Amino acid sequence: MLGKKGTLSEKDIDKVLREIRIALLEADVGFKVVKQIIENIREKCNSVELRTSVAPSQVILNVTSEVLTSILGSEVSELQLKSESIPVILIVGLNGSGKTTTTAKLAAHLKTNGQTPVLIAADIHRPAAVEQLNILGDSIEVAVYSPKISDSAPEVVTRGIEFATKRQATCILIDTAGRFQVDEDLMKELKQIYAKANPIETLLVLDAMAGQDSVNVAETFAKDIGLTGVVLTKIDGDARGGAALSVVYTTGVPLKFLGTGEKINDIEIFHPDRIASRILGMGDIAGLSEIAGKSFSHNQAKQLEKKIKRDEFDLNDLVAQMNQIKKMGSLTGLIEKIPGLSKKNIQLPNGEDGEKNLRKIEAIVSSMTLNERRKPGIIDGSRRRRIAKGSGTKPNDVNNLLNQFSQMKKMMKRMSKGDLKGLSMFR
Repeated sequence: MLGKKGTLSEKDIDKVLREIRIALLEADVGFKVVKQIIENIREKCNSVELRTSVAPSQVILNVTSEVLTSILGSEVSELQLKSESIPVILIVGLNGSGKTTTTAKLAAHLKTNGQTPVLIAADIHRPAAVEQLNILGDSIEVAVYSPKISDSAPEVVTRGIEFATKRQATCILIDTAGRFQVDEDLMKELKQIYAKANPIETLLVLDAMAGQDSVNVAETFAKDIGLTGVVLTKIDGDARGGAALSVVYTTGVPLKFLGTGEKINDIEIFHPDRIASRILGMGDIAGLSEIAGKSFSHNQAKQLEKKIKRDEFDLNDLVAQMNQIKKMGSLTGLIEKIPGLSKKNIQLPNGEDGEKNLRKIEAIVSSMTLNERRKPGIIDGSRRRRIAKGSGTKPNDVNNLLNQFSQMKKMMKRMSKGDLKGLSMFR
């Protein structure tokens, strides 16, 4: 076990880097990017002076986290809204990436932060896109400029900006047409729109599930029209967010937002350190606390954070969080934020999808007594059978949940003490 050694040998580094390579590939980081990252980590590890009080495994993990965070950006990349005229944000991307929904989500985000946005529906090739943006605009009470039948996309943008100016908008968001693949017509139209809009921000919307294709699309848009940022959608369905690392590393374009679900508020400002943590399977305690803050009072959120740090988080807390997430959107978003859990290891034997599995977990916990939820260690064979019968599950399902929760607790305890060697790669 590396954690018991005081020095770091080449053999130690090779052993751990093999595990890190697997973790990165499983997180959907591109092969070429993984290769370069591993080389960077090795080089940095060789230059680190070890103290006998620090476990080598923790040193390697710290170095890995630093390397990933430095690639993703050391700070949050905020939207730039300082402009002599009304700042324009141009939203581009392929069909199916969530571009239109993201445009409305960003408008809602800006409105929450004191802005008066106006939306321009410049996707004239997909009639449903105009209707969709109008419906979303109505839901957040943001004005939408829609095209006339004979207008070209650049004309829509020109008239839309005039419309926004009359309404004293403080910012403008333009939803543009996508294609199923990048083509010359798409880029030609975008260049014309770009010339009319003179955007201060050009954001590319990418589907996190597209993997390496996301990198190829980002490279093409960055080269042909220029980009100031990327919005990665469907991150709740992505393994850990490795596509984010590949896109930023390959293009140098910063990630600004993550789409975390289907609801209008399911969008997060991108925090580089959090994605680095998720990629390494360490969860996202800061993000978890942030979610709690949206659904609980400030005091309740603080209490949850203290419970996690004191190793007092129990099955009651898990169910409470699940119920809050249910009200806000996808339950699976919670899973990736909890150290020690993932959509991969939360699956129960019957192969149901994540949402159904989480409902089953809630049923299992609900069938426990309050004391069993607080102290799951007291659950023996007879209690398991009773809980399984009460929840309509099998004793093996109860066993799986208890084992997963035990691993989660161990991870939380180690992380709260700053001991990062609890990852499976260091066991």
